[in-house]
Amino acid sequence: MSILKNIVIDIKKELKLKKSIIPISEYEKMSLFKRNTISMTNSIKKDSFGIIAEFKRRSPSKNEINNKLSVDEVCRNYQIFGASGLSVLTNLKYFGGSLEDLVLARSISSLPILRKDFIIDEYQIYESKAFGADIILLISSILTKDEIVNLSKKAKDLKLEVLLEVHNNDELQKGLVENVDIIGVNNRNLKSFKTDLKISEKLFNQIPNEFLKISESGLNNNNSIKKLKKIGYQGFLIGEKFMISSDPGIELKKTLENLTYEN
Repeated sequence: MSILKNIVIDIKKELKLKKSIIPISEYEKMSLFKRNTISMTNSIKKDSFGIIAEFKRRSPSKNEINNKLSVDEVCRNYQIFGASGLSVLTNLKYFGGSLEDLVLARSISSLPILRKDFIIDEYQIYESKAFGADIILLISSILTKDEIVNLSKKAKDLKLEVLLEVHNNDELQKGLVENVDIIGVNNRNLKSFKTDLKISEKLFNQIPNEFLKISESGLNNNNSIKKLKKIGYQGFLIGEKFMISSDPGIELKKTLENLTYEN
């Protein structure tokens, strides 16, 4: 069984327990649930390279990436040094994240925040809003078209944006629905965890222009980012390149300076 399938099985077990303990009505009472959300789409469009900077402690493909840094310090510096938005992993078992990380990031940043997790149920969308997210991730490969339609509509009802992640044209076509805001092409195969930038190159022209287009994963050097920018990608979700550094914010600063200088 693939890691992705195992993750979904674990998420379903976790959701069953959560639903038995915390009803959605409790999330609706939380102060962050009532806040006005911030548009990731608008933030990316305003910047030249639209970088969504990610806080990530570990991953199934890399195990430990960086467990020494605090989410509030990293996200504060991401904002200071020019990120268009933040991405925060909230899965504990596979990525070392938590909803508390999301709250801490929200407490120190005015940037839009993506809750990076495996959203398969409307319950998680209420949860995302209650803990300070502005946009949720839907992964096309683990959802049916009807699920994408229903989950994206619920997100819109709650004033959240939707980033749909795809890895091939079949996943893309399945997810071209009206309430999706951003299409993110993930260059990492979630079964083998290998990265290939040609995935972004091949899929770009298949994405209708009404969707904002970003590239994700494997963006470890400036030449890759510049190449995809020239193709037409408006944003880039980058985590590992920054998080392997002792100071991710400074690494973001250097990246943006180099990209701007070389552009």
